[in-house]
Amino acid sequence: LSGCDSGFGQATARHLDIMGFRVFATVLDLQSPGAQELRRSCSPRLTLLQMDLTKTDDIQRVLQHIQAHTNSTGLWGLVNNAGFNDTIADAELSPLGKFRTCMEVNFFGSLELTKGLLPLLRSAGGRIVTVSSPAGDMPFPCLAAYGASKAALSLLMDTFRSELQPWGIKVSLILPGYYKTGTTCDPAFWNLQKQQLLASLPQELLQAYGEDYVEEINQQFIQFMKVAVEDLSAVVNSITDGLLAANPAVRYYPGQGLGIMYFIHRYLPYFVRDLFLKGFFINPKLPRALRREHHNDVKKA
Repeated sequence: LSGCDSGFGQATARHLDIMGFRVFATVLDLQSPGAQELRRSCSPRLTLLQMDLTKTDDIQRVLQHIQAHTNSTGLWGLVNNAGFNDTIADAELSPLGKFRTCMEVNFFGSLELTKGLLPLLRSAGGRIVTVSSPAGDMPFPCLAAYGASKAALSLLMDTFRSELQPWGIKVSLILPGYYKTGTTCDPAFWNLQKQQLLASLPQELLQAYGEDYVEEINQQFIQFMKVAVEDLSAVVNSITDGLLAANPAVRYYPGQGLGIMYFIHRYLPYFVRDLFLKGFFINPKLPRALRREHHNDVKKA
């Protein structure tokens, strides 16, 4: 189970431990408050392992540990939960490095971990449960780096689901709504990310969009996350069902409002879908270069 420092991973690790399973839970930092909390609240069956999904050495060390402890039994389930996003901005304003980091954690890290554990999963005829995002299915404004990585992850897992069927491995995707996890609801974190983004933008781009444009996006996102759900049990139950149900669903959608969102996405015209996502999530103001007052200023000059 990856990404157990906080949020879904931490809650799921605790839940599975209470149910009596032997859980291998990976965290970014073995001394983090989340890791300490798991040590306090879980049985000695739970094993905490340090892993950064962007580091092959970390992944290989975890793979070796799990192989050494499950060689005779095989591995029943893998939960790909670790995810990363620290950018709320238009694709044009998001540095390439942010796209790469999202792909490294959300896609390549999960791919490497899954491939490494497949021999053990095949021998047990086990399960793969992966936490993706509706942002990988729909063009949420200002989430291009995160959304593109989750789109790649979802497609990868759908491919695994098809290819691993003959081995008896069942593969499920979890596409949660909006929950309070980790730093996602910390205004101080997002304000810092905004400052770093503004400092890194080329002058021409900053002129075209305007600093107030980036400020407004950030404020709208912080407002949106205030309505995020604190009770993670719907997601934990979906992950657990994916691991244990005789016939798990291919996709789980824990969270409110996802039904109407997917209906609009699948059946209504593009412009309606885009309007809905802007109204629901973030509706950026006009970039500075497109505003009437800017044109008036240019004419006067």
